[in-house]
Amino acid sequence: MDIRIRSALISVYSKDRIDEIAGILSQLGVRIYSTGGTFDFLKKQGLDVTAVESITGYPSILGGRVKTLHPKVFGGILYRRQDQQDLEEVEKYEIPPVDLVIVDLYPFEKTVSSTNDEEEIIEKIDIGGISLIRAAAKNFRDVLIVPSADHYDRLIDLLKTKNGSTEIEDRKYFAAQAFNVSSHYDTKIFEYFNKEQNIPAFKKSILHSYPLRYGENPHQQGLFFGNMDEVFNQLHGKAISYNNIVDIDAAVSLIGEFAEPTFVVIKHTNACGIASRTNLTEAWHDALACDPVSAFGGVIIANRPVDVAVAEELNKLFFEILIAAEYDEKALEILKSKKNRILLQKKSVDFPEVQFKSVLNGALEQEKDLKTETEADFHLVSKKAPTDTEISDLIFANKIVKHQKSNTIVLVRGKQLIGSGTGQTSRVDALKQAIQKAHDFGFGLKGAVMASDAFFPFADSVEIAGKAGITAVVQPGGSVRDADSIAYCDEHEMSMVFTGIRHFKH
Repeated sequence: MDIRIRSALISVYSKDRIDEIAGILSQLGVRIYSTGGTFDFLKKQGLDVTAVESITGYPSILGGRVKTLHPKVFGGILYRRQDQQDLEEVEKYEIPPVDLVIVDLYPFEKTVSSTNDEEEIIEKIDIGGISLIRAAAKNFRDVLIVPSADHYDRLIDLLKTKNGSTEIEDRKYFAAQAFNVSSHYDTKIFEYFNKEQNIPAFKKSILHSYPLRYGENPHQQGLFFGNMDEVFNQLHGKAISYNNIVDIDAAVSLIGEFAEPTFVVIKHTNACGIASRTNLTEAWHDALACDPVSAFGGVIIANRPVDVAVAEELNKLFFEILIAAEYDEKALEILKSKKNRILLQKKSVDFPEVQFKSVLNGALEQEKDLKTETEADFHLVSKKAPTDTEISDLIFANKIVKHQKSNTIVLVRGKQLIGSGTGQTSRVDALKQAIQKAHDFGFGLKGAVMASDAFFPFADSVEIAGKAGITAVVQPGGSVRDADSIAYCDEHEMSMVFTGIRHFKH
């Protein structure tokens, strides 16, 4: 059923474009009610507007906390136009109808991100506005609700194309948007209070969404919820896919572990190449050497600016994505030679310290694995101590193993990944895969070190590693047969350190 808008209530925090909307409403003969600062603003624009106080008979009180919370306001929004009893009551109590409600809430989320002043934050919890949104949305059969400035364009188009009338489909659409806005607002308030209270409730809300061509596979639909522009500037290339985003996340997480000039190559969320060197060109050369076959079509990330020399080397390889904080102008010209190649400039941004995923009929949530072991965390359990070089490589290897899919084994020499086994159902299989990878790409294992994401249940993995030439091992420890692994190391002049920290990743 079409309903013509004859009266509107406007109560907004941001005044941007509200004069334009009010002007259109005035031209359509709509009576405009408004509150506080919005009323003053519209009056200054020369618009005919009526103060809400003329309806309620009460001024704005309690420092502006109470302006619209009155039966004559909410009655005008909530009464059902087809209900005889409602019609009789609004006539009896002289309640004027409100056909359109426009609200822009206090910026609670923005305030939380900009200050720690609790009083200022609490005062940005909107009460009247959120109540108006819910009331108007509930009565969508008769009332149109515009819940934020993000929806002004659609409102203006609606007013112009339908000459001030609305259809039920219009009102229901805006009602859905209203509950989206109000539920998000309430979730952010809950998150603020729950930082101290730690109530075990799963509440997440992200308004921004990024359409994807498809999900993990072409037959699956996919969306990214989040604001990608806060994290990257996309300088070149095609639209980012679902799988790209998963790999980008893995790349960004891993590169953050390293301070020296480093390149990481990611394939299906696992590092297939990584090296730290004194300059980025050498780091790229040695990262690629780890597994040049898997690097084809991979995601690459660097922690230093990409210059012309590096760009020329990178350009020899087909890859999907390159991520760096900075690019030389001429380097970008070289890298843009492939039209679909995605080039991302990473911004400085803090990421959430919790992660979650859907499982069964619910969700799992946990803290991110933010523990990165240093030499101080190493507990020597073998008779022989690792050399300084081996300690450096053990730290390097342990950083990588933390980010690979379990079961995983990482082999490193000279701050270069030379072999890895990932996602295996047994630790022995992961080790054998890592050794085979090293041999396939010409790496000898004499003097290399080994990192394991979890303890060795038997001594067999240590024995295989020792026979391959590996001289130092880092692992969490904790097996009932740890003594067997330690004994093998002692018998064969190998060093072993425990960290006490497991790094499973599924």
